[in-house]
Amino acid sequence: MTNVTLVAGFLLVGFSDIQELQIVYGVLFLVIYLAILMSNLLIIILTTLDLQLQTPMYFFLKNLSCLDVFLVSVPVPNFIVNSLTNSTSISTLGCAFQLLLITSFSAGEIFVLTAMSYDRYVAICCPLHYEVIMNGGACVLMAGVSWAIGGLFGALYTAGTFFMPFCGSNVIPQFFCDVSSLLRISCSETRLVVYTSIGIGMCLGMSCFICIVISYVYIFCTVLKIPTTKGQSKAFSTCFPHLIVFTIFIITACFVYLKPSSNPPTVIDRLLSVIYTVVPPILNPVIYSLRNKDMKRALMRLLHKTCGQESHSL
Repeated sequence: MTNVTLVAGFLLVGFSDIQELQIVYGVLFLVIYLAILMSNLLIIILTTLDLQLQTPMYFFLKNLSCLDVFLVSVPVPNFIVNSLTNSTSISTLGCAFQLLLITSFSAGEIFVLTAMSYDRYVAICCPLHYEVIMNGGACVLMAGVSWAIGGLFGALYTAGTFFMPFCGSNVIPQFFCDVSSLLRISCSETRLVVYTSIGIGMCLGMSCFICIVISYVYIFCTVLKIPTTKGQSKAFSTCFPHLIVFTIFIITACFVYLKPSSNPPTVIDRLLSVIYTVVPPILNPVIYSLRNKDMKRALMRLLHKTCGQESHSL
C-alpha cells in the first residue's frame, strides 16, 4: 500500500496572486453581491406583501429569487472576505458545505425554472383550465419537490465527491470549491459514486430541458395562432425572458460540472464560473420583474403605503 498524504484543507486561489488586484476583485464582487441581494429581496417582499401578485407565476418567481439569494450567498461572501483579508484557506468541511449548497440550490433552480415553463404552458395553451390546474396546492407541491430534489441531488453529489480521499496539491484554482478541481486532486482510482451522481444530474437536467422545449413548442404554436400582434407580443414577452435565463444557466452549469478542468485553468474556465454563480441572480430581477408592469405597480403601491404610514405617524 502506497503512502498518501491526505489533504486537511484547501486553498482557493481566486483570480489573482497580486494582493491589490484581489482587493479590487473583492470590492467589485461586494458591489455586485449587494445589488443582487437588494433586487432579489425586493422581489421576495413585493410578491409576498402585494395581494395582486398572489398568482402562480409570481409564486415561482419568489422561489426563484430565494434560490438566487441562497446560491450567490454561498461562494461570494467567502470570496469577498478572503480577498479583503488576503486569506485563501478553507477547511475540508467548509468546502464540502460549499459544494453541497451550491449544487442543491443550482439543481433546485433548474426545477423551479421547469415549473415556470409548465405554468406558462398552462396559462397560454389551456387558459380556461389554468386556475384548476395551477391551484395553490399544485404550486406548493411543485416548488416543494423542486427544493427537495435539489437537496437530495446536492447531498448525493457531495457525498460522492468527498467519499474520495484527496492528496498531493490542495490548491483549488477557483474562487469556490468546484467539482472539476476536486476531481483533479483526488487520489482515488474508484470514482463510481461521483460519476453515478453526475449521470443522475445529467438525466435530471436533460429531462428538465426536454420538458421546457416541449412546453415552448406548444406555446409558440399557440401564440402564432393569436390573431392580434399585441396579443402575440404580450405572450412572447412573458416567455422569452424565462427562455433566456434557463439557456444561460444550463449552458454555464454544463461547462462548470462537465468540462474537464484545465491545469492551470484558463480565463474562460474562471469566467464561466463567475457567469454561472453571479449572472443568473443578476439577470432574473432585471428581465423577469423590474421591467414588469405588475411589479412596478406593486412597488409604487408599497411605496405609497409606506409613505402614507410615515405621514400619519408624524
